[in-house]
Order: sequence, then C-alpha cells, then structure tokens
Amino acid sequence: MSGCFNINGWREIITFPMGERAAKPRHQGLTMVMDKGMGTGETQDLLKLNHPYIDFIKLGFGTSMLYAEGLLEEKIHLACSYNIEIYPGGTFFEIALWQDKLIEYLDKCKSLGFTAIEVSDGTINICKEVRARAISMAADKGFMVLTEVGKKNAGPGIPAISLAEQAGEDLEMGAHKVILEGRECGLNVGLYDAKGKIDNGDMQVLLEHIGDPAKIIWEAPLKPQQQDLITRFGSDVNLGNIPPQEVLALEAMRLGLRADTLQLMVNDTPVCD
Repeated sequence: MSGCFNINGWREIITFPMGERAAKPRHQGLTMVMDKGMGTGETQDLLKLNHPYIDFIKLGFGTSMLYAEGLLEEKIHLACSYNIEIYPGGTFFEIALWQDKLIEYLDKCKSLGFTAIEVSDGTINICKEVRARAISMAADKGFMVLTEVGKKNAGPGIPAISLAEQAGEDLEMGAHKVILEGRECGLNVGLYDAKGKIDNGDMQVLLEHIGDPAKIIWEAPLKPQQQDLITRFGSDVNLGNIPPQEVLALEAMRLGLRADTLQLMVNDTPVCD
C-alpha cells in the first residue's frame, strides 16, 4: 500500500494476502470513523497510528456543540493536518435545519475548519426541495457533501426502493457519497435486521438501482457486518461508523491479515514441505 507504514520491514518479507490498496486520497475503500467524544490526546494517538487508513472522521450526533472553547478547533486542525476529512454528525445538521439556522450552521462549520457536511433526515422529515437546497448550499461553500439515507428509528423502516431512489437523487444533486444508515449499533436499522444481518433482497434492490457500490458508504459498526461487506464487494468497499479502536483491525481485515478474510484466499490444500 503506497503511503502505508513500512518502518518495521515486514513488507520485505510478507505480502498482503488480499492485495495492495490505493493510497489516499482514494475514491473507494474509504473508512469513516465515528468519534463520540475522544479527547485531543486520544485523537493524536489515533491519527499517529492510523492516519493512512482513515479517510473521514465524523463527530457523532451533536457532540460538536459540547466541546470546551478551542478544543473543537484543535481536533479539526489535527484531522486536517493528516489530510483527513472531518465533519459534524447529521443529527446536528437536522437540528440546525429544524431551527431554521442552516445558513448560520454552514457558516460556523466553515469558520471552524470542517471540510465536509452530512445532509440527512434520520430524525426529522424534510421535503426534496429543502434537501436539494441544503446539498447545493453546502457545496457552494466548498464543503465535500455526504448525504445519508434511512431513518434512525428501530423496526420497519423505509422500503429499499425508496432508499435507492433517494440515494440516486442525492448523487445527481452533487453528493460525493451517500451513507446508508446503520447507526452506531448496527441492529434493526437500514438494511440490517434485529441480529445485524443484511437483508439480501433489500441489498439487491439497492444495487440494481444505484449500480456502483463504490457510491455508497455502508455504516458497519460490527465486525460481522464489515466481514460480510468485504466478502461481497472486496477490500475496497466503503465502510463507516467504525469505532476508533477498531481502525487497525479493520484494515487488517481488508488486507487479508485476519482469518476472517484470509480464508477467502486460501484453499484446503495443506502446506507441506
């Protein structure tokens, strides 16, 4: 992997079982980390160890509003110094929109140094015209625009065809990627059932409508979900809502350095002299 650490010399001996991955900036194989409140020291440690493997950091929910003065800017600056896109959670956007403060919200995000914006309606309901305007306004201010489809409430959700149609419209309106809702639990939400497994029928509907799975960031906070999506789409599937402490483990899975994906590459022939 270009840009990957090689200070310990292992790559002179071992090759990645699932092959090389593209270096940043990349357009697929993206990893989005969900930060629910790390301190600046934790953030420094996270980035020092993992920066080649992280493409986005989302400051979850409305946590951006709760930082002490100066700390939010420090965290944003840290992410940008490693060329990582950073943005506030979609719920915070929804609150701003609900309170009729979208312009002020975008201006504040810009002044703080955020590089991306998530447009979502996971909790509130917004009409197509307002969604389109929000995407356009954010793009005009120079943000990378991510949108999210799906509701956060558990139980029966939006039909897969409706999610697919919304995702297609968002991409046509200029969204860089569309995030498929999975929350931080990965259970009974989006395409996941109560056990966190993907509904294959819904997945097929989504893919038939969108075509290229690289247009989607699949929120997959649980290891079995990550493994399933890598098995389906390969190492360069886009994955989101990854816990910070799981970044290195996920990258190992992407590269075949864990049994979960190494088993895809080997056969039953025994290793003999």
